[in-house]
Amino acid sequence: MTRTETPQTRLVQKLRSADAFLIGASNGLSITEGLHLFAENQAFDTLFGDFKRKYGLTCLLQGMAARWPSEQEKWCFWARSIHHYCATYQPTPVMQDLRAIVGNKDYFIVTSNGEGHFERCGFLPEKIYEVEGSWLEMQCARPCHDARYPTLEWAETAFAAQKQGKIPASLVPRCPKCGGPMEIHMAGGPNFLPDLDAQRRLQAFLRRYHGKNLLLLELGIGWRNQLIKAPLMRLAAQEPNATYVTVNLGEIFIPDAIREKSFGLDGSLDQVLSALRKACERTLSRENRT
Repeated sequence: MTRTETPQTRLVQKLRSADAFLIGASNGLSITEGLHLFAENQAFDTLFGDFKRKYGLTCLLQGMAARWPSEQEKWCFWARSIHHYCATYQPTPVMQDLRAIVGNKDYFIVTSNGEGHFERCGFLPEKIYEVEGSWLEMQCARPCHDARYPTLEWAETAFAAQKQGKIPASLVPRCPKCGGPMEIHMAGGPNFLPDLDAQRRLQAFLRRYHGKNLLLLELGIGWRNQLIKAPLMRLAAQEPNATYVTVNLGEIFIPDAIREKSFGLDGSLDQVLSALRKACERTLSRENRT
């Protein structure tokens, strides 16, 4: 590092010179956007206060894993969740900053978040791998076949028709092939259908940028979450020209083996990405003036 070079200027240079971005994201990003799976907060009380009083639910994750007394109540829970967090979602500043940082460069996104916000912010669906499934799809619960079906239009209809914590029996999803029950396409049970096509697209992306300046940008992933973090760190070690950037609030973990090619940014995602976007824009403005 030169006398005038700072860690931030080095990082901005890496962002600007990257051939492509591989973005990993988990709960920390959702929390920044106001979707907290684990929180018993006012947002949960407003949306699910009746289920909290009736069944003792205290957070979204409990509702997702609950053994509901009826399909009508289970699907009422999902209709509300999809309506509130997907159908009415608008791009947030943190997502807009991320889009600006990536710019026109190629990218691929690997996320354990299932609410579909990346796609609704303009990131291309063929460049997204939701490793634990998506709220915006459902599958046969058995499953009798491996097709997945969209939920957004159904959720809006069911949300409008709900009464007293239930949707009409006629709106309860049934498998179009076997007539059996359906499930939201989310990991957690033995019948979850992995997205094999997305896995192939990810591997094709990695082959395309092998040996190139690949920027690994990790957003809101704690060290215990090894589903995405561990593969990203291994990739950073294996790829000679990769740069690993991890952004998380209060918890930064970088192994010694990749420390020299890594940046750890401790802070809230909205503040960190906003600062990075502004730093990149200042650098570009200076270059344009010279």
